[in-house]
Amino acid sequence: MSLSTTIRFLVAMLLTACVTGTTCADQDGVDQATEPNTLTEQERADGWILLFDGKRIDHWRGYKQEDSHDGWAIKDGCITRVGPGGDLMTREQFDDFELSIEWRISEGGNSGIFYNGTEEYGNVYESAPEMQVLDNGAHKDGGDTLTSAGANYALHAPAVDATKPVGEFNLARILVRGNHVEHHLNGQKLLEYELGSEAWKTLVAASKFKDMPGYGQAEFGHIALQDHGDAVSFRNIKIRVPHDPPSPPATQGDD
Repeated sequence: MSLSTTIRFLVAMLLTACVTGTTCADQDGVDQATEPNTLTEQERADGWILLFDGKRIDHWRGYKQEDSHDGWAIKDGCITRVGPGGDLMTREQFDDFELSIEWRISEGGNSGIFYNGTEEYGNVYESAPEMQVLDNGAHKDGGDTLTSAGANYALHAPAVDATKPVGEFNLARILVRGNHVEHHLNGQKLLEYELGSEAWKTLVAASKFKDMPGYGQAEFGHIALQDHGDAVSFRNIKIRVPHDPPSPPATQGDD
C-alpha cells in the first residue's frame, strides 16, 4: 500500500468520526464519548481513529477474503457474530499501536482479539498473539488463568479477573510498542511481556504454538476478531498509532 493510500485510509476514518462534547474518562485514561462508536474532540486531538462507526463495516474483511462474511452483522451499533463466518480482520496493518475496544460475550462464550496477524497460514492464530475474550464463569477455559479472559492466550495469565458480568461490555486495551505488549481490561493492567524475548520463546516452546513456525514472528500485521462459534459483540473500536501504519509487502502486479 502506498503512502498516499495510507493517508486516504486515515482521512476516511477521521471523517466517519462524530464529535460529542461530553466525556467520561475511564481508569485507563481513554476518554469515552457519550455515544458509542464516536470520538470526542479530545480523542481526535490525541490521535485516536475509529475502526468502526456503528453503521458500516468498511474497515474490516474476512480472513483471506475480500469482504466481510454474512456470519458477522451490525446489530445495535455493534459488530456481532451471528453465524459461521470465520475471523474478521482489519484491512489495514499496524505495528506500534494502542487499541481500545469494548466486547460483550454470550453466556459460556469464547472469542478473542488478535494482533500482528498475517495471512500466510490457514488460520490467523498461527501467526497472531491473542487477547482472550471469555465468559470466565461458564466456559471451561475460565478455570485456567492462562486461557481466561484478558490472557495472552496460553502464554501469559492476567494478574486479576477484571471482567464484568456476562451481558455487560468490557473495555479492553492492547498496547504494542516495538516488542513490548500490554493487556488492560476495565481500567486494570492485566499483563505485559516482551515479544520474541528468551522468556517468551520458552513459553511458546512449551505451548500449543510450538509447531507453528510463524507464531508471533511478524513485526506488523492485522487486528482480528475471532469467530469461535459463539455470539460476541464488539463496539467502540478505536486505535492510535505513533506514525503511519506500514505498507504491506508488494504483491505481483503492483506498480
